[in-house]
Amino acid sequence: MTAILYNKQAGIASIILNRPDKFNSFNGPMAMQMQDALTDAATDKNIRCIFISANGKAFCAGQDLSEAIAPTGPGIENIVKKHYNPIVKLLRKTEKPIVCAVNGVAAGAGANIALACDVVVAAQSASFIQAFSKIGLIPDSGGTFTLPRLVGFQRASALMMLGDKVTAADALQMGMLYAVYADEMLQEKAMQLAQTLSQMPTLGIGLTKRLLNMSDNNLQQQLDAEAQMQVIAAQSHDYGEGVNAFLEKRKPVFKGE
Repeated sequence: MTAILYNKQAGIASIILNRPDKFNSFNGPMAMQMQDALTDAATDKNIRCIFISANGKAFCAGQDLSEAIAPTGPGIENIVKKHYNPIVKLLRKTEKPIVCAVNGVAAGAGANIALACDVVVAAQSASFIQAFSKIGLIPDSGGTFTLPRLVGFQRASALMMLGDKVTAADALQMGMLYAVYADEMLQEKAMQLAQTLSQMPTLGIGLTKRLLNMSDNNLQQQLDAEAQMQVIAAQSHDYGEGVNAFLEKRKPVFKGE
């Protein structure tokens, strides 16, 4: 059974974590499959949105610890550098919107992979745990970068040190999520978001994502970068279509270019 289910349809690439018996914890083959799927979605011009979720009761329990401690395993350094870091980089560098539907517990690297996506929604029963401190490790997969920017330094510090479980409702209140849905509605609602994004101006959204990735700039640097990206966006097909549709009082038909 493949650890990642990958499907492309109507401009959306769906990536489904599929080790439900292991709570979708990552091992090496699963991480490589995830990287392959993300790379393919990033480079396929017909794909305009990426959708990520999981099968089973959990979203992702993080690292499969049986692999991490195996004498013949890849070792912690390789797990971080070759398995998780490339995944997080692909999530952030791919200039297409990525919707993540967290259907259950997201722990450790699983939580931080989810939070690296662009539009993160969760089921009411989902939860988030920075579980690293429970086993003497430090947060990886970009957690120490992403979480403070979402919830603030003090709260991120406490969550990472204490390893508290955060409910979906609390995660929404803290600013970790875009929305929370009833469990039975999660997949439908999240896919609706992906479908909406897949019909929007993909180039402009990609440039917006690039600017968000640059937002550690000082104000002048960011203003300059915005001006540069706006010129690129204004030369796109979708800008012309958007303006014409507005003037003609009709719904725009964007091509993502």
